[in-house]
Amino acid sequence: MNATLDLLRTRRSVPPIQLAEPGPDGPTLDAILTVAARVPDHGKLAPWRFIVIEGAAQARIGEAIAAAYAADNPEADAARLDLERRRLGHAPTVVAVVSRAGPHVKIPEWEQVLSAGAAAMNLVVAANAAGFATAWLTEWFAYDRRVLDALGLAPTERLAGFVHIGRADAVPSDRPRPALADIVTRL
Repeated sequence: MNATLDLLRTRRSVPPIQLAEPGPDGPTLDAILTVAARVPDHGKLAPWRFIVIEGAAQARIGEAIAAAYAADNPEADAARLDLERRRLGHAPTVVAVVSRAGPHVKIPEWEQVLSAGAAAMNLVVAANAAGFATAWLTEWFAYDRRVLDALGLAPTERLAGFVHIGRADAVPSDRPRPALADIVTRL
């Protein structure tokens, strides 16, 4: 095997609560995002974009998440609202991957959505290759319009997910993976 295949074979998500400082510095994050943007993109539409959420922005978006949760769950206690408030505050850096897929005369919307997913996966792999641990998550608030508005998403944009980036003291054990015989058909 080579280093790239070894990385892909051993890559493992780390829960955000287990991700700590330091996150990537500015130039390193820019390099990671540059790699994330190098995905198949039929028509060169760049049907995705990135929102970097760090520091005070994590607290601000956390307040929007907690407020949306409280509005929908008036019985929620302070501990639960604090949990919601900290959703994006565990890892030092969180990158929201936004899908801008939409109708196009030549490029099917499905291909654009897949391109956004590929950008998110490239982001994960690039951050891992740079020595960071990651988790790509959505959670309920990735589909909540109030939170999407707080993030500045247009009504036509959707969230492909949040990629949490930081350092991990330990990587969780691997989960069972599907057997190739169960997922591969050869014609």
